[in-house]
Amino acid sequence: MKFPQPIPVNELAQRFNARLIGDNTLHATGINEIHKVEAGDIAFSDAPKYFQKTLDSAATVILLNAEADCPPGKAILIVDDPFTVYDTLIREHRPFEPATTPVSHRAQIHPTAVIEPGVVIAANVSIGAHSYIQANTYIGEYTTIGDHVCIGPNCIIGSDAFYFKKHADGRYQKWRSGGRVIIEDHVDIGAGCTINKGVSGDTVVGEGSKLDCQIHLGHGVVIGKHCLLAAQVGIGGKTILEDNVVLYGQVGVIQAVRIGKGAVVLAGAGVSRSLEGGKTYFGGPADEVRTKYREIAAVKQLPDLIRKL
Repeated sequence: MKFPQPIPVNELAQRFNARLIGDNTLHATGINEIHKVEAGDIAFSDAPKYFQKTLDSAATVILLNAEADCPPGKAILIVDDPFTVYDTLIREHRPFEPATTPVSHRAQIHPTAVIEPGVVIAANVSIGAHSYIQANTYIGEYTTIGDHVCIGPNCIIGSDAFYFKKHADGRYQKWRSGGRVIIEDHVDIGAGCTINKGVSGDTVVGEGSKLDCQIHLGHGVVIGKHCLLAAQVGIGGKTILEDNVVLYGQVGVIQAVRIGKGAVVLAGAGVSRSLEGGKTYFGGPADEVRTKYREIAAVKQLPDLIRKL
């Protein structure tokens, strides 16, 4: 998520009563979780074991709850509760705004777009030329939909990220979802799909990709160009599919993995690790088809081997 205007790091330190270590001339231009940070972003860590990962990231301003060595060109803000500061900034720049009309007056809809009855479109949504949104679909805040996009009935686009901070006493605290959903040109999305917006980054469906019915994309998922996802695929947050990936029906993919360009995952497979592109995978956990079939054939021979022994 980017701020409307850069925020001086000195101003942040003063506001949140933080101790500043490092370059005090810097400005924060945005805020993001560690998996999505870019130069200029604020990131945070409140667990010492993750301090170095956060410091080594692209983030320019780092919120920590203990002192650490500051890399050149960065600033550290030491505060008691980094998560609260982080969440406060998100909520400030993406305040909760319930829908009060079916189509927000702050939505930008191209005059050639077709919006069927029952569609709800929240504030700061953009819908491009010749796109077609079918009945009873919900388009959440800050969603961007390109040209020639077709979204089937009863879809939920831009729902909150399933993302909670666990506290020491066992309770879970919801993060404010400050990210977006971006659907590029010539994408087709079938009926009953659900796509979560990012926590503070973007969930993206690339140009020309096709989604069947009842597919779920978690927060911050990036689908490349010209991918094909069959019915009931579920993809965990922050996972990346490169271009031309095919996932057949009921494939499940865990969070934060990458599936390489041109990979094909056969129906019912469970992806529990990153997969190389240009290969076909099957099974749970998913592995190359030839390897998996050899394993299955070997298992089928076990009863005969046991009887012989």
